[in-house]
Amino acid sequence: MQPAFSGVNSFPIPTLYNPSILSYNKKPLICINVVEVVLLALVDKLGSLTLGLLREMGSMLNFLVYAIYKIITRPGKPIHIYKQIHFIGAKSFFVIFLTASFTGMVLGLQGYYTLAKFGSEGMLGAAVALSLVRELGPVLAALMVTGRAGSAITAEIGIMNITEQIDALRTMALEPIKYLVAPKIIGALIAVPLLCAIFDVVGIYGGYLVGVKLLGVNPGAYFHEMEKSVAWKDVYSGFIKSISFGIIISWVCCYKGYHASRGAEGVSRATTSAVVMSSVMILIWDYFLTSVLL
Repeated sequence: MQPAFSGVNSFPIPTLYNPSILSYNKKPLICINVVEVVLLALVDKLGSLTLGLLREMGSMLNFLVYAIYKIITRPGKPIHIYKQIHFIGAKSFFVIFLTASFTGMVLGLQGYYTLAKFGSEGMLGAAVALSLVRELGPVLAALMVTGRAGSAITAEIGIMNITEQIDALRTMALEPIKYLVAPKIIGALIAVPLLCAIFDVVGIYGGYLVGVKLLGVNPGAYFHEMEKSVAWKDVYSGFIKSISFGIIISWVCCYKGYHASRGAEGVSRATTSAVVMSSVMILIWDYFLTSVLL
């Protein structure tokens, strides 16, 4: 005689307690949890990067405003400004001259073969001059100054920072911004537009050398079309760009050196960051100025 509950093993197990169903239902929950964790980590990383960028931008803007305030109220001794004009301007002359010469030659060569397809070789002077005066002169001159003088400015101030020379200036009741930063900004404001003008003139004569002496363009047509095409608006737009680029170079490079972290590695990172940021800001600001001044 079998027990009354002999068929208990044949009873169906309720769905809620079915192990196979449980293992099946756990997989989507695990996937959802992993996706949520990854998304939260990405949002957290993006938020921290955004806050860091905004904090850095605010610090840089505060640095520039304070430096301009010191320039307006107490700009410092003229001898310091003369030294910075000599360092940023005169010592950058050779690299500006060399870059402008070959830039003008390339423009003359490429422009001639492009215009020759339309029978307009006489417009070569106008094409070279407008390209240099409007865009290439200010931008390339600023990039060359960034690589030659901007990196040196960042390294100089960065080394003074890590060797506590800036703290020593504060101890002697000397304002570091007034003593170190203000003369460099004023020097860049004066030197970069002058270097831009030199770049334009040398580049135009480089195009003349290739177009007229090498390829046989009429010299009268070269200068006549240039004089007829280049207007005062083109000249002052390039001048305004060069002034703003001078501010960007001195501002970014001084800021990066002033806030360089301790050690030689910190100075090297600050120098690299200053050159890259200055170059990118020059190109971005050039676009916005071009869209406004055209």
